[in-house]
Amino acid sequence: MDNDVQARKNAIRKQAHANRTNQADKDELSRRIVGAFMSLPEYATAETVMFYVDARSEVRTRFDLPTALEYGKRVVVPWCKDDGELSLFELESMDELEIGRYQIPEPAKSLRNNLSKRVAVEELDLVTVPGVAFDVRGARMGHGIGYYDKLLQFTRADSPLIALAFECQLFEEIPVAEHDVFMDKVITENGVYEGRGRA
Repeated sequence: MDNDVQARKNAIRKQAHANRTNQADKDELSRRIVGAFMSLPEYATAETVMFYVDARSEVRTRFDLPTALEYGKRVVVPWCKDDGELSLFELESMDELEIGRYQIPEPAKSLRNNLSKRVAVEELDLVTVPGVAFDVRGARMGHGIGYYDKLLQFTRADSPLIALAFECQLFEEIPVAEHDVFMDKVITENGVYEGRGRA
């Protein structure tokens, strides 16, 4: 990658982290953002929905997972495998989560090898996506590790990718590479931005 582009990405990532860390009222804004997500027509029609489980200063999804479970959605959460990829787990109770890698709540280790709990990425009807920074085109910047990049390339073309972010994580334009996946929508506390999606 060009040194200037990498420097821009590093600067945006640093600023976005600071913005998100300093964001006030995270709980209240998170409820508003996730509420907007759960009000989407795409959510109403989806049977199998992947929710990321928030860590640190991300938009908090954990408050709304019980509601999704209560109202009959098949809820799927990801967890980090040792090989650098995400595995998908069908969540039926919040009690099935424990603190895992990177201090992220993940499926309990005792349940991960249960074949009935495993979900193939092709089964996802709708996907929430975390990130460090986004732009209004739906471009996304993660932590640079690539967990989600690897997962998202295998999602079905008709399964919308919905980013959840605070408005302070939005930038005018994020540098992208050919392999980067654009979001279909970015939801913040200020509204829903229509992303470019996957061409």
